Amino acid sequence: MERPFLGFGLGLRTAHYEHVIENKPQVDWFEIISENYMIPGGKPLAHLDKIRQDYPMVMHGVSMSIGSTDPLNVDYLKKLKTLIDRVEPQWISDHLCWTAVNHVNSHDLLPLPYNEATISHIVDRIKQVQDTIGRQMLIENLSSYVTYNNSEMPEWDFVNEIAKRADCYILLDINNIFVSANNHHFEPQDYINGIDSDRVMQFHLAGHSYNGDMIIDTHDHDVCDPVWSLYEYALGRFGAVSTMIERDDNIPPFEELRQELAIAEKIAAKVLTPQQLHISNKSSLGVA
Repeated sequence: MERPFLGFGLGLRTAHYEHVIENKPQVDWFEIISENYMIPGGKPLAHLDKIRQDYPMVMHGVSMSIGSTDPLNVDYLKKLKTLIDRVEPQWISDHLCWTAVNHVNSHDLLPLPYNEATISHIVDRIKQVQDTIGRQMLIENLSSYVTYNNSEMPEWDFVNEIAKRADCYILLDINNIFVSANNHHFEPQDYINGIDSDRVMQFHLAGHSYNGDMIIDTHDHDVCDPVWSLYEYALGRFGAVSTMIERDDNIPPFEELRQELAIAEKIAAKVLTPQQLHISNKSSLGVA
């Protein structure tokens, strides 16, 4: 399968709605947080409809809780499918984590043990989701701060096996790799080298914060130089992958964020050929 390349995008945030609608800035695509638009009506959906007329979009979720032992939330999936039908995104994604227990949402992205039992559990749930929404999805690697004694493999093998068995794709968060590598003392390049290249559909870039020796994935700073270097390494490994910057706090004016995205474009132009960077807005992700 030829991987679709959307180019370079940004996370669509409330603070930038008016700027995007009025100025139609040069951005290849936007990523939306699915849950922000899963309530019928209201200004967010009205703004979204206007912006969607001018830009390709992808949808990124934070509450599917694919790793939970709670049953999948059928009402959530129905609302997600309704939004998919409205937005017609290039693809949808969510995190390889659990967020809820006993149907109470922790509002945090919590890591999983990397073992066969967890793989089997998650693969079955991803297949249920894909059957419900009628398309394949992407799973994103977390930044993590704890590990489990009953893990049996490195995280990259865990991610690969789930993507392969569930026949889904990977949203590879470069900053999360850097954060987890620091917190758990492994080489981030080993993670990138270990991921199956034919499953990676999207990159995330973001900033983080230090809390002593630990790094926290806060999305409230510019992308730092070591993460840019890791991004360059990832481009060399995977080729042209649709890339976007996440910013969720200390959000700067749109043009400042656009200037930061230009760094990603510059790095990609250095590593990749013009032919590799040819943008295609046609996603090949079909019905699961």
